[in-house]
Amino acid sequence: MLSNSELKSLVSSRVPGRSLPQPFYNDPSVYERELELIWEREWLLAGVVAQIPKPGNWFTMQVGRSSVVIIRDRSKGIRAFYNTCRHRGSRICAGEKGSSATLVCPYHQWTYGLDGKLMFAREMGVDFDTSAFSLKPVHCETVEGYIFISLAEEPPAFDDFREKVSPYIRPHGLENGKVAYETTIIEKGNWKLVLENNRECYHCTGSHPELLRTISEFDGPTDPRFGGDYAEKCIKDEGRWTAAGLPHEPIETDEGYRLVRVAMERGLSFTMSGELACKKLMGTLDDADVGSLRLLRFPNTWNHALSDHAIAFRVLPLSATETQVTTWWLVNGDAVEGVDYSLEDLTAVWTATNAQDQRLVEANQLGINSKGYEPGPYSSLVESGVTEFIDWYLSTLVRELHSAPATIRVERVAS
Repeated sequence: MLSNSELKSLVSSRVPGRSLPQPFYNDPSVYERELELIWEREWLLAGVVAQIPKPGNWFTMQVGRSSVVIIRDRSKGIRAFYNTCRHRGSRICAGEKGSSATLVCPYHQWTYGLDGKLMFAREMGVDFDTSAFSLKPVHCETVEGYIFISLAEEPPAFDDFREKVSPYIRPHGLENGKVAYETTIIEKGNWKLVLENNRECYHCTGSHPELLRTISEFDGPTDPRFGGDYAEKCIKDEGRWTAAGLPHEPIETDEGYRLVRVAMERGLSFTMSGELACKKLMGTLDDADVGSLRLLRFPNTWNHALSDHAIAFRVLPLSATETQVTTWWLVNGDAVEGVDYSLEDLTAVWTATNAQDQRLVEANQLGINSKGYEPGPYSSLVESGVTEFIDWYLSTLVRELHSAPATIRVERVAS
């Protein structure tokens, strides 16, 4: 594994204002340190509460080497555990999702309650203490319908994030929504390329005709292209939102997250026509034109909440050059498919956009793998979001390196 000094040297070799040196995008040893220093320590979006509406509903996610199961318990709380039996370590929940009254290890049938406590372990003797072998918990927090987990022993503070973003998200009622559709794609590109691609719309004109039917290429007055009729619409929309008590002032932080409500340039929703995708509005909203509430949190999620539906995105690294991207489309919990919405209208724009982004990321990865790759300059005019992400990434690595062992090297023992 890459030593701390080697990783620090690599970080120092990066020229400010330029993309990262090649090893950051394709070197397995860098990827392994990222898993340790970022993915096993930061708060990660796991999914949305609408995935597990009833007690016993669960889903799994893979974070590096660790499988985690997120489950709704009998009191309707949401918990997360390592998906690892406390007997001899077998994986308990197979597959991506399910529903169970208890969690039963398929190997020797050790049985756990929805609270993670060991209920039954046959033939372990009269002195065996089941209370000492509960499933190992993973830190789990919910925010207005979003589920976050952290594998850290002591995760970063979370309350400030919840307090700031909750008033913005609450009117959209994601906690009472339902998952209308879900997709997962595997992009053959480094996870940072997926985030970099998301953080700029420099590429949108040439790549995203469906998305640009309704949204602008920029989300605020700091963009040099901001102005004209769209700027006037933003002022009018924000005035209406203020009068209705709907929060919209941008939240910009150095803590790896941002939130902003952005006016639609045309239409009301992410559809090919610009019309609403669902007749029933979300949550407590009674205005169909509330723009797109955009929640970003590094390292693995961006989200849109509109008046009629919401879209959540989760990024998980699979290797140095492979990334899993999962998308959920949420609608009002009372909405009926075929009556209040059609899946084709609901999903068409982002299905096309995800496929286009996949092609861009994979072409980017192929080019970076080349001997001819040299880090190029970011545009200070239209790629500031990329710069912010890279600055967060590098500062997080450096900060976490201070608490990491000096060198970690693992030798495999031949069998």
